[in-house]
Amino acid sequence: MDSLTHIAIGACMGEAFAGKTVGRKAMLWGVLAQSVPDIDFVTSFWMDTPTSLLAHRGFTHSLLFALLITPFMALVAERWHRPHNISLSRWVLFFGLVIFVHLLLDAFNNYGVGWFEPFSQQRISFNAIYVADPFFSIGPGLACLALIYLRKKHRNRPFWWQFGLVTAALYLFYCTANKIKTDSDVRKIFSKQKIAYSRYFTTPAPLQNWLWYVVAGDDAGYHVGFRSVFDRGDSIRFEYFPRNDSLLSPVHDHESVQRLIRFSQQFYTVEKWSDTLVLNDLRFGQIIGWQDPREKFVFHFFLEHPEGNRLVVQRGRFAKWDWGVAKGLARRIYGD
Repeated sequence: MDSLTHIAIGACMGEAFAGKTVGRKAMLWGVLAQSVPDIDFVTSFWMDTPTSLLAHRGFTHSLLFALLITPFMALVAERWHRPHNISLSRWVLFFGLVIFVHLLLDAFNNYGVGWFEPFSQQRISFNAIYVADPFFSIGPGLACLALIYLRKKHRNRPFWWQFGLVTAALYLFYCTANKIKTDSDVRKIFSKQKIAYSRYFTTPAPLQNWLWYVVAGDDAGYHVGFRSVFDRGDSIRFEYFPRNDSLLSPVHDHESVQRLIRFSQQFYTVEKWSDTLVLNDLRFGQIIGWQDPREKFVFHFFLEHPEGNRLVVQRGRFAKWDWGVAKGLARRIYGD
């Protein structure tokens, strides 16, 4: 989830926990607890890009990290606010819950979260909500602004923290229902269209939860298409992208390439752009794939020019967006 949404949710949780006791400082503790797993961003300052990609949402998003950092934060807060009537165990419960909510929310995106690091490299990803969905963020965001503006003892403060948390929870349930429906639909379509696959995923297209990006295939290549929850037909227009593993032969044993393959969870293709070898991670979608099914994938890594890969996860995501593209997205959401 994006950082601003984490901040807003943390502020609402802090207000719910101790707003009446420690005032707006409770919101700050909530913000800090919701933000602390994202300290892994500092790894990008000294790690190469493939290593940094695996480090992000790795150990600092693990259950072990949560168990280690929670009592430390609880001890600091309990001593900072003395005298008060909040027990240490309540502080532990608060920080543990807020940090766990961060780990849970991030698992709903398609990046993947290392809940079990360092004991397992498995990444958890529910693929149910886009990483920056304004429809998810607007409730907590409005609530956070209201809580900043209202006085400490204003009678409407409880309404606003409840509004922020309840609207976010309801939207998350709605997204999960869309995910279940979409997965059910696409599995039937795979069977009808005779799409062979050993692995597949569905994940929302940018900024909403009604149009879903679909990828299915095997080690030979992947079928890529889109499905709206409002589609009335029982077919998907797929484009096929061969994986082209043979192109990796000159660099396959390079450690950075192996890290990229592990990061992609096998959802990758390799292409030759002029004289440049490129690895695409299909999980992050295409630039405007619902409009141009042969568009580039937003995650493309230049294997022979590593200096040009400092920012790769959302490379060119909105580069081609204009009013016409936005209207095209709205039309495609409405359904075939």
